[in-house]
Order: sequence, then structure tokens, then C-alpha cells
Amino acid sequence: MRKAAALILFLLLNFSLTTQAQVGGQQAFSFLRLPTNAKLAALGSINVSAGGHDVNMVAANPALLNPEMDRQLSLSYAGYLADIKQSNVAYGFNHRKYGRWAAGINYTNYGEFVQRDATGATEGTFTANDYTLNLSHARQSDAFTIGATAKVAVSSMAGNKALGLLADVGGGFKHPEHDFSVGLVFKNVGYQVKAFDGAARQPMPFDAQLGASFKPEHMPVRLSLTAHHLHQFDIVYLDPNEKGQLDENGNEIKEEKTFGDKLARHFVIGTEFIFSKNFQMRAGYNHLRSKELKLESGSGGAGFSAGLMLRVRAFELNYGSAFYHPSGASHYITISTDTGTFLKRKTKT
Repeated sequence: MRKAAALILFLLLNFSLTTQAQVGGQQAFSFLRLPTNAKLAALGSINVSAGGHDVNMVAANPALLNPEMDRQLSLSYAGYLADIKQSNVAYGFNHRKYGRWAAGINYTNYGEFVQRDATGATEGTFTANDYTLNLSHARQSDAFTIGATAKVAVSSMAGNKALGLLADVGGGFKHPEHDFSVGLVFKNVGYQVKAFDGAARQPMPFDAQLGASFKPEHMPVRLSLTAHHLHQFDIVYLDPNEKGQLDENGNEIKEEKTFGDKLARHFVIGTEFIFSKNFQMRAGYNHLRSKELKLESGSGGAGFSAGLMLRVRAFELNYGSAFYHPSGASHYITISTDTGTFLKRKTKT
């Protein structure tokens, strides 16, 4: 298993170094970059090492799939700006013969739009939506885990559809004695099987991510640091139309890229405050989001996120709030339960 895992990671790493990916621009299925659940959103939207017992974190890194997620059913809902809504279902299970698996469905609805002809006359309305079907599998050997997720992605607009086949491949390390874990994942490796009618095929939103989580022994805090876009160092975008400051002679000084800014935009910080097994609070900061979504008047909290977890009997409620724009935040709600608990009760009765 270890040789196979090393070979897969080696091939993917070489693939990532030769991929001319961009943060923005023309990419298919960009919605795959969005967080699908409350915990991930609260930790800054990118985290590949703080899995715990939340089956939703398999979407971030398939190597996070572990025995604590067996029989867990989770439902998530998110409300974005402009009435955009996202729903997600995830379930983890273990098969005696075929090992540990997780399955998920994610659906994003962009609402209803007015359809017009070339003259501007109204012809009716149309809808736009995206959805994915995911199937994950992971295998563990001592402190190491390797996992993979196969994904079918579909984008639909006014009855016109685009189809893609993608995969995430990840690895993980969990210290046998201390609360320390490391995760590495290559996300959205794939191909657009069918583009929209009349459009050319576009590249996938590939990303290579590496992160670590650590909880000091006598502190109720778990800290996470995650680096993304490892395959592309310069991910800074400067608007050529944005006016710069004027010097003493009245000459405009355009903003320039700096090494520190290039480096900082790769990192996401996440913090979990663990008060008990039934209550936690979370916070995160995504520097790339903060720099790209701030306004000239200020950031308005863009890049920051927060959330909490509350467990009541057999149910666990997670809430996350991520700030994308000064006009407001996006809110995530996730409800999870262990279906095995209900099966045991049914058996007893």
C-alpha cells in the first residue's frame, strides 16, 4: 500500500508542476472551490488536516476518512449572496470486505433569471445550477492514510449542460500519541468530458494543498495552518484599471507585487476552541480571499470566518459564517447524526 501511495502522489506532484493553472480566469466547475459544510467554512474554507469525526471533511481531503465517521449522516445548507443556495448530503460507512467509504451529493442553485432576445425583449425565464456526485475510499496503515474521491460534476444553464469527471487524491499522517496531524491533497484532477454547446473545453480548478493541525496537550485549542496553490507561487492579481497613489510630483504610483504578499496569499489559518466534546467554537482567516474581495474603502471583514459546534444527544449542529463581501456574510448550517444509534434503539424495541 505504501509503495502504491508513494507512486500516486509522485505522479500527481509531477502533474501539478506542469499544470499552468490560474486562480481566476477561464476554468470549468469553479464552484468546486467552495466549502460544502459549516466546519470547513468556519476554518477559512481550506483545511486538509482537521478531520476529527466530521464526515463532511472528506470533501476537503479523502484521507481524513476514519472509523469515527462510520454510519454518520450529515445534511448541510448554505445561503450565499444574491439568493444563491447550496445543499450537501454526506454519509460514511464501512464494508467488511471492501473497506471504508463515504458518499456525497452537492447541489448549488443560482436562482431564476430573465431570458431576453437580441433586441432585449423578454422571452421568459431560465435557471442555472451545479451539482456533483462524490464517492470516497480510504485505507489506513499504522499512522498513515491514503484516500481518493471520484467526482462527477455537472453545470446546467437554461437546459445547456457541461459534464466533467474529476478526482481528489490525498494522504494523511496522524501522530499515534499526540494530537498532531498532517494532510496533503491534490484536488480536482480531471477532464471536462462535455463543454457547453458552442464553447471550448476548459481546464479544471486544480489545486495542491498541504496543511497541519496541532493541539497542545494542556490547552483547549487546536491550531491549523494550510497552504494552497502549491503548484503556482504567484497568485497575486492586481487590477490594471485601479488608480494608484500620487507622489509629490503628481505622478501615479501603481501598486507592485511583493514577495511577502505572494507568500502570504497561500496560507489559511484555522482555530478550534475545544470547551468540551459537546461544544466548540471556531475561527479562520483566508488571506487570499481578504486581498481579492476587499473594497477600496476597506475589507469589511472579507477573509474572516467563525462558527461553533453544539452536540445534543444523538445530533450535532454545526454553524459557520464566512465573510466574502462587506454587504454581508454567507451562513452555513450542518446537522449530523450517527444512524447506528437509531438502529440500536430499533433493535432493542
